[in-house]
Amino acid sequence: MAILSSRVNQSDQKRSNSAKISNSSSEIENGLEKPEYLSRPKSLDQFIGQEKLKFFLKICINASRLRKDALDHILFFGQPGLGKTTLALVLAKEMGVNCKVTSAPNLERPRDIIGLLMNLKEGEILFIDEIHCLKRVTEEILYSAMEDFYIDLTVGANRGTRIRRVNLPKFTLVGATTKLGSISSPLRDRFGICQKIDPYSINDLEKIINQFGKSFGLNFTENAIYQLASRSRGTPRIAIHLLKRVRDFAMVMANNLNINEKLVNEALEQQQIDAKGLDLSSIQFLTFILNNYDGGPVGLETIAAGLGEESSMIESVIEPYLLQLGFLSRTSRGRVLTKSGRNYILGK
Repeated sequence: MAILSSRVNQSDQKRSNSAKISNSSSEIENGLEKPEYLSRPKSLDQFIGQEKLKFFLKICINASRLRKDALDHILFFGQPGLGKTTLALVLAKEMGVNCKVTSAPNLERPRDIIGLLMNLKEGEILFIDEIHCLKRVTEEILYSAMEDFYIDLTVGANRGTRIRRVNLPKFTLVGATTKLGSISSPLRDRFGICQKIDPYSINDLEKIINQFGKSFGLNFTENAIYQLASRSRGTPRIAIHLLKRVRDFAMVMANNLNINEKLVNEALEQQQIDAKGLDLSSIQFLTFILNNYDGGPVGLETIAAGLGEESSMIESVIEPYLLQLGFLSRTSRGRVLTKSGRNYILGK
């Protein structure tokens, strides 16, 4: 139940929230007009990778169209940079509706989410990024909105207090999170569809790099694309970032936009990114455990103190990819280098 003070001019509040929504939408549209965004997919068929997920979503979309109803609420989870926001925008285009985009940290007060909900139209999609960061009072407002499409507002003060029920159009909430376990059960259970987005294969990353490279006016050799894809950690966002840095290197050092394997290697060596996609921080992490603790086990806080890094940064940024590669193991006694991790560092 949300509380609105009788002192607040509700029409002013509504205008403020409407402006907030339109600004969010225009930022997305303006972004898509830039050359580097021209290759963003406009449909599920254009979206590269995630074949099983796309097949499932197509069934859900077609079923919704046959029912002439809104999509069920959808929760995407997975590591950053895999395309959760892009998928939400693609779903909106497939359904022929608008997509309102926001992030949980922006929803500081109850009236922020109320304004967004009351401005939605029938069938529209509300995308909330990092939804695990929602404050408890904001989350509770979503319960009735998601399940029964209404919100209860408490207006007035003292003896004049009254409850006003506001019916909402049927909409689709698409949530994205990198921390599924941090979402409360009541909120998670209200999503009809909960799907993981997996890291991309090298083949899919090659297609993405080639597609975005064309929008930059780049010419690749086959080996150059492979080198970029193999160092992208299975993440399109990283692949595009590396592509931009290689483009800059080519423009300055080679004075053209022809990208070959040698140029890619030189550009990424300048950024201290090795053949596995490990950066300097990851190498220092593995080397620290091997040299100082004979490969472990060693506690996270000890590693953080030794490297001069925050433990949260190590846990959320450095370790996930090392675990994915099989170079690191988390045990009850601490972090331990695997045989593969040990051999990789010794071979450098």
